[in-house]
Amino acid sequence: MTWMLIVIVVGVICYFVFKSQKTKAEAAAPADFPPSWRAILDQKVLFYHNLIPSEQKRFETDVSRFLKKVRITGVHTSVDITDKLLVASSAVIPVFGFPDWDYRFLDEVLLYPGSFDSNYQINSREETITGMVGSGAMEGKMILSKPSLHRGFSNETDKQNVGVHEFIHLLDKEDGEVDGIPATLMDKKFSIPWLRLIREKTQAIHSGASDINPYGATHEREFLAVTGEYFFERPQLLQKNHPELYALLEQAFNQDTADLLKKTKRTSVEIERNDPCPCGSGKKFKRCCMVS
Repeated sequence: MTWMLIVIVVGVICYFVFKSQKTKAEAAAPADFPPSWRAILDQKVLFYHNLIPSEQKRFETDVSRFLKKVRITGVHTSVDITDKLLVASSAVIPVFGFPDWDYRFLDEVLLYPGSFDSNYQINSREETITGMVGSGAMEGKMILSKPSLHRGFSNETDKQNVGVHEFIHLLDKEDGEVDGIPATLMDKKFSIPWLRLIREKTQAIHSGASDINPYGATHEREFLAVTGEYFFERPQLLQKNHPELYALLEQAFNQDTADLLKKTKRTSVEIERNDPCPCGSGKKFKRCCMVS
């Protein structure tokens, strides 16, 4: 009788433990992530495409959480699901090494139809800005040029992605200041070699002896964002040409992107407005998942 009671008690405990674990797993899984979204990510976001299935699920969960927390608004332009997924992917990629990350200083991303100036005027002749993290009256906002956002994901070899660039700035801001020293490198054993590398690489850029985007030499914060783009766009080339820089960025982002992108790149196939929707609905893309 005593043994029977013990067996029943253990069985009840095991049942509730299993149920609790299952509930947590179900809560973590992106149950509301449509297959059509998955198809768009696989086609347009190489980072996602190269993840193993379990990590793709985590990426989807992060994308879903971002879209639930942050508004994406078009200013004189429309916003469809592809736009939203590219913004969310830009946000997830830099922090994918930090599970369950949420940006503290962001509530809305504004998409503009083109470049803008520091007064937020579209297609200004004075300045050509394609991305900006807002401050002051624009605190909590990010502005991105929609064409530049798409171009960043369509060209996988130019070491540039404006969405990733601006979210690296936002990640940099998590310690209270956009200063080019991410919180993960604040420890003296990392910050000293990081600052030394910034000086060395900036001098090389100015002398024309570097393949790093010259914009990275304008300020420490831009050096982090520009080399971060390089780290996520062409990691194997970065590792080859700048091994010490790659190693510190690997530490900063807690990711080994060179290993991730060893896979064969997918063949890019653009989905046109009148093509069948990748979700398999049988409708034209413009009538299905292209609709915001």
